[in-house]
Amino acid sequence: MAESKEYMTLPEENGSINISEEVIAAIAVGAVREVEGVSGMMTAMGGSVTDLMNNRKNAQKGAKGVKIDMTGTALNLDLYLTVRYGCAIPEVAESAQKAVSSSVEAMTGCPVDKVNIHVGGVTLA
Repeated sequence: MAESKEYMTLPEENGSINISEEVIAAIAVGAVREVEGVSGMMTAMGGSVTDLMNNRKNAQKGAKGVKIDMTGTALNLDLYLTVRYGCAIPEVAESAQKAVSSSVEAMTGCPVDKVNIHVGGVTLA
């Protein structure tokens, strides 16, 4: 049975552009991987931690640790992160918000309304 996917649709003059939720999640994960102090991602339920820096397969899958609300005209993203010990959590979270918002908007053309960062742990690595 085929899996049901959510798409963000951008109407254009010659048709429409449909961007999968998985693509948006992958962009968000790629952006957050570059933020200094972010050590990993967590599932929304607080499950196992995925090491972003060493586990590219899960990072490319995208959706782990990212929830997307595509209702309305803008995107709302929730990212579930772990932060490296010794880093200022508010600074890391703000940097992650800016990186995700600018990357998603630049690559998809979809406006981002909110990027909510949920810090679920601190790692010593």
